[in-house]
Amino acid sequence: MSNRLNMVQQEFLFLLFSQNWSDRKINKATGIHRTAISRYRKEYLKSIEQGLQKNPENPTPDTNIIASTHASQNVPLDAIQVPTEEVVRFQLPTDPEQDPEPVSKSKAFGYHDTIATKLKAGQNAKSIYQDLVTESQYSGGYDSVKRYVRLLKNTAPKLYARIETPPGEQAQVDFGDGAPTLKNGRYCKPNLFVMTLSNSRKSYQEVVWPQDVETFLTCHEHAFQFFGGVTKTVIMDNLKSAVLKAHLYEPEMNPNYLAFAQHYNFVPLPCKVQTPQHKGKVENNIGYVQDNGLTGKKFNSLEEQNQYLRNWDKTWASTRIHGTTKRQVNIMFEEEKPYLSALPQEPFVFFKFGPRKVSAVDSHIEVAGAYYPIPPKYMGQYVMVHYNSKWVKVFSQNSRELIQFLTTVPKGRFHPDRSCLPPHKYWSQDKLVQHLFQRCTEIGPSVVKWAELAEQQRQQRAYRSIQGVIALTKKYPAHTINRACLRSIESRALSYHVVSRFAEEIRIQQEIQHEIQFTQASDVIRSPLDYQHIFQEVNNG
Repeated sequence: MSNRLNMVQQEFLFLLFSQNWSDRKINKATGIHRTAISRYRKEYLKSIEQGLQKNPENPTPDTNIIASTHASQNVPLDAIQVPTEEVVRFQLPTDPEQDPEPVSKSKAFGYHDTIATKLKAGQNAKSIYQDLVTESQYSGGYDSVKRYVRLLKNTAPKLYARIETPPGEQAQVDFGDGAPTLKNGRYCKPNLFVMTLSNSRKSYQEVVWPQDVETFLTCHEHAFQFFGGVTKTVIMDNLKSAVLKAHLYEPEMNPNYLAFAQHYNFVPLPCKVQTPQHKGKVENNIGYVQDNGLTGKKFNSLEEQNQYLRNWDKTWASTRIHGTTKRQVNIMFEEEKPYLSALPQEPFVFFKFGPRKVSAVDSHIEVAGAYYPIPPKYMGQYVMVHYNSKWVKVFSQNSRELIQFLTTVPKGRFHPDRSCLPPHKYWSQDKLVQHLFQRCTEIGPSVVKWAELAEQQRQQRAYRSIQGVIALTKKYPAHTINRACLRSIESRALSYHVVSRFAEEIRIQQEIQHEIQFTQASDVIRSPLDYQHIFQEVNNG
């Protein structure tokens, strides 16, 4: 409820104050927040005090109320009597008068405090009985404890507000038990799916075996087609087909059901946990179908039971005068039908989902035995995948941003669209060979000749050797690699290791030649003219 109450709610609250209800009791019965109750109690007391000042000649009734209100809020109801002179605006259902506690003949009564404590801790009657025997030497029977526990559990019912929805606003869905149906040679109870329009109480029923997501969504589709439209909201239980993780404030929806709701343009609203009263209309309708349509029936197949349900709904359920609305269900449905939203043009495509880890080697994920590329920045990370027989959608794990949307490929194949990867990481075999020979051409003709001969000799095994020779350019100049390849061809040893060894030998020779420098003049070397004079002297002499 809102913290600001209307006049009727305020009068209702003031009447509870006059009955000496505590804030806690009012909160439990009505759902009004205790802060609001306290605020209105102050207003109530203030209004009574103002009434005393205006009418001092007759202070007795209000004075009693003030005294009782300022006193402890847990005073029994019969301690304060409401003045008979007051005008009773409406009858308020209150707790029945508490009779004086009778003398119990149950042996369990002597252990009241122990039983109450254990019952509050969550123990059942059998467990309490066992503890009483072993811990307190209880000599009575189990039935006595069971009856006493049942008596303690018989508390006052909780008050719920009745909510009536406008036409086309809400539908409620749930599962129950269908009639026994033949399956594998014996009769088993299938699951009874029921969707009820909250305004007109028009319902769709269908029995199915599983409660998986695909079956759950298919039943929704059949129901919307039966109604000829879609409501704005759908109330459902916290079954796994709709809710992955129940939560009071932010339940985690099943991605399939959430996508289905977006496709059909309705808002899914899960109930609070263990609160079937929030979808009471479909709960009551399931009971109505079971009690009036399926009790005592047996069927040989699901198809037979579904056909029976269609005929029964048309003949009896939809033509009945509803107990709450006091009107015929079909007539109310015809009034509600124009308010339903239109059905989508295309059917919903069901998909599976699950996390996948992006390979830290080639940046691919495996989905249904096939491989799909993912941008390299997600390598080693987990992503969320939605997939079916036609497409694969990949979302980031945290932000749920769409990363990839690809068509499916057969099992064991890699998807051909690798545009998300760097260009040199998704070449075909032919393109790779073309690139290798282009690099060989840039180095020199001897390297090209060596690569051609190596390819002829070893075919595909030669391409890694060619890559190795090209990688030698990081260490040696092109002319050195050319000479090394030429010597490798001459020696008929077309191996990367041979080329690498020749290149290193050539590099060492070049370094030695560069260090040895021949000079034309020196102190120990005579000039040619000196040698000429020497030769002439020898000849003349």
